[in-house]
Amino acid sequence: MITRLLARLGLLLALLAPAPSLAWWEYGHQTVGRIAWMEIAPRTRAELRRLMASAPLLETPTCSVRTIEAVSYWPDCVKTLGERFSYASPWHYQNADICRPFDLTAACRDGNCVSAQIERQLRLLADSRVPRRERLMAFAFLVHFMGDLHQPMHAGDHGDLGGNRVPVTYGFIAGRTNLHSAWDGFLADRGMSTPPGDAAGILSEVAPDERAAMREGDVAAWSREGWEVSRDFAYGTIIADPCALPAGTAPAERPVISEEVTRRLIPIVRRQAARGGIRLARLLDEAFQPDSPWLRPPERR
Repeated sequence: MITRLLARLGLLLALLAPAPSLAWWEYGHQTVGRIAWMEIAPRTRAELRRLMASAPLLETPTCSVRTIEAVSYWPDCVKTLGERFSYASPWHYQNADICRPFDLTAACRDGNCVSAQIERQLRLLADSRVPRRERLMAFAFLVHFMGDLHQPMHAGDHGDLGGNRVPVTYGFIAGRTNLHSAWDGFLADRGMSTPPGDAAGILSEVAPDERAAMREGDVAAWSREGWEVSRDFAYGTIIADPCALPAGTAPAERPVISEEVTRRLIPIVRRQAARGGIRLARLLDEAFQPDSPWLRPPERR
């Protein structure tokens, strides 16, 4: 009991400390990755275990890739390594304005966005001619980016860096957070841990026919869906008419994510985690098919 209380106190202090906005803090990414791990085919799981055994090739000893949970967080972990992986910073999101018609092309110029990188990493992972080190990196980026794509504040914005410039009050955190961070961590951690919590608990609420429906579609369709969730729930739940505000402008009064609002959003958070993990499982299975669709040349948009 004492150990558990100390662990919770440590978590509370960590949440209160100033920190850069990351996409779905560690627990959120781990949950999406774990859902995928539970859903993939045995053959895919065996292939991925062999790939993870090549961890020393990455030469990132402080950022492990030996479990699916570690893999899911590796792209955020390596941000601590300075300039080595700084090229990947714009790959974690796409700023599609919620107040304009959905336009993935404008939000993803030159392939430097999360949806384009999901497809790129899939092609690298599927190609056995690619060196193992690169395929392992592609696996880690893919797992992480599928989590990012299903975090609504990485799919939509309103000229405010995905909500980073919208101060909000979340419980006793008060003025120490913003809309982006609330969805990255506080709401994600609360929603995914609410009983039945964690990956198994979230999956237990998704019926087989609903899982099948979630697996349908493609990265572009999932991008639009995330943009809609951002518009309707992330912004729409706390700002009566976000599009009445000029782009990049925060409301005059700090929006409050109350306990009532949090409870309304918990099912949305859990659904996004389920979607991300179930769809990731489909993509991983496709990557290791003998005639993988990801070995074909990409279509030009």
